[in-house]
Amino acid sequence: MKLRDFIQPDAIQIQLKATDRDGVIRELVSSLVASGGLDKVASDEVTAALIKREKNGSTGFGKGVAVPHVKHPKIGKLVGAIGLSAAGIEFGALDHKPVYSVFMLLSPQGQDQAHLGAMEVIFRSLNKDMFRRFLRQADTREKVLELLDEADAGK
Repeated sequence: MKLRDFIQPDAIQIQLKATDRDGVIRELVSSLVASGGLDKVASDEVTAALIKREKNGSTGFGKGVAVPHVKHPKIGKLVGAIGLSAAGIEFGALDHKPVYSVFMLLSPQGQDQAHLGAMEVIFRSLNKDMFRRFLRQADTREKVLELLDEADAGK
């Protein structure tokens, strides 16, 4: 599996407007609806499920990144969004530092293998210092897509 298999290009937000965790979640869910990756009817329930997941334990794993994710019966296909914040967002990260890059993953319920595969691909990329650095510096959607392509090619 590759990042470009599930990241919706039109759901890449170069400069998040939201300044808090729940706002970022709402903004990225809205971007997935606008991109056609998520049915609008499901957006409120999916947003609530993501926020509930965050309250149970932050998906901000440190190093300036967070990966909010959820499996839900109203999600039709595996989709992802990316949001970037130059200012940083308080996400309750494990290292207690702000989050600058957010990868959101939504999976249909019952597709555990696909969900785990997508999470593995995301974490493999986010664990690389250069990937995180270049992602944080990206100032256009095209630059983010190029970075995803390079990560998918193993560069």
